[in-house]
Amino acid sequence: MQDRLGGRSSALRKARTLIDPSPRPGAKAHQVILGLDPSLRGTGFGVIRLARPCPQTLAQSTISCPPTWERSRCLARITQVLRDVIREHQPTVAVVEGLFFAQNLQTAIIMGEARGAALAVLAEAGLEIYEIAPRKVKQAIVGYGAAQKAAVGKMVQRMLQLSEAPAPDAADALALALAHAQEVSRYNVNPPKRI
Repeated sequence: MQDRLGGRSSALRKARTLIDPSPRPGAKAHQVILGLDPSLRGTGFGVIRLARPCPQTLAQSTISCPPTWERSRCLARITQVLRDVIREHQPTVAVVEGLFFAQNLQTAIIMGEARGAALAVLAEAGLEIYEIAPRKVKQAIVGYGAAQKAAVGKMVQRMLQLSEAPAPDAADALALALAHAQEVSRYNVNPPKRI
C-alpha cells in the first residue's frame, strides 16, 4: 500500500522488468503487439513495440461509429480501419478482450458481430490471436481485478510514458497489449489462451 501511495505501483515495476523484447530460447519473438477491445460503436485499438526501458506506443485510437449508422456499415468501418493499422504497423500478434456474459441477448449478438469482424481481419492478416479476460487485464495492469476504467487509463499512461491518458477504449486495448507482453515473458512455456 505504501508503494502505491508513493506513486509507484508494483504493477508498474513488474511491467518494466517483465516486458523484455529479447526472446527466451525456443520462443517466437513478438516485437509489435496489437491490443483490441471490440465494440460496434467504439472499438479500441492500441499497438505497442517492445523496447527498453518501456514499450513504445505506435498507435492508439477508437474506431467510432455514430448511432445513426447501420450495423453493417459499422462492421465495414471496423474491418477497414484494422486492415490499415495492420498494414502500417505490421504487428505479429493480436490480443483481444475475452468474452463477457451479457444479460441482454441483443447486446451479446451485436458485440459478437463486432468481435467476429475484428477476428476475421486479424486471422486474414496471419496474426497469432490471443484473448485475455477483462479482470485478468486489470489485475495485471492495476493490481486489482475490479479496477475502474479511469485507473486502467492512468496506469497505461504511466507504463507507456504518455503525455495524457488515452481514451477509455484505447486504454483498454493498450492494457491488453501490455498484459499480454507481461504474461508471455512470465509464462513462456504455457502462453496465454490462443484463439
